[in-house]
Amino acid sequence: MKSSLKAGIEHSFTMRVSASKTVAALYPESPEFQLMPEVFATGFLVGFFEWACIQAINPHLDWPEEQTVGTQINMSHLAATPPGMDVTARVKLTEVDGRRLSFELEASDGIDVIARGAHERFVVNRAKFVERTRQKAEKTPL
Repeated sequence: MKSSLKAGIEHSFTMRVSASKTVAALYPESPEFQLMPEVFATGFLVGFFEWACIQAINPHLDWPEEQTVGTQINMSHLAATPPGMDVTARVKLTEVDGRRLSFELEASDGIDVIARGAHERFVVNRAKFVERTRQKAEKTPL
């Protein structure tokens, strides 16, 4: 981690919601999801917030050797967003406690604030993390 990784870092990230980010696309094998309204899925919204947080802090890490993994999210999805609208995530790093990073989150679609919440990430060494994951996979019964 670089010395520039400090609370107060802010970042905004915008993307257009496509049909591939709607509820039906989250689990295409789910008949229940296929009958849901065509709106930005909460599951994709979580990933969108994670993406924005990663973008915010990567310049302050020894990327790609150091990366972050999400460990906690507390979010309210407040309003629906149909495909074709742009959504903007605004994230703020509020605390750095060793390798634990805490963020405030907010997203809007230009009409409504669509989500607010908090997120926690941990800085990991990519090679060590991948090795631990590989070892775990070897223990998985077939």
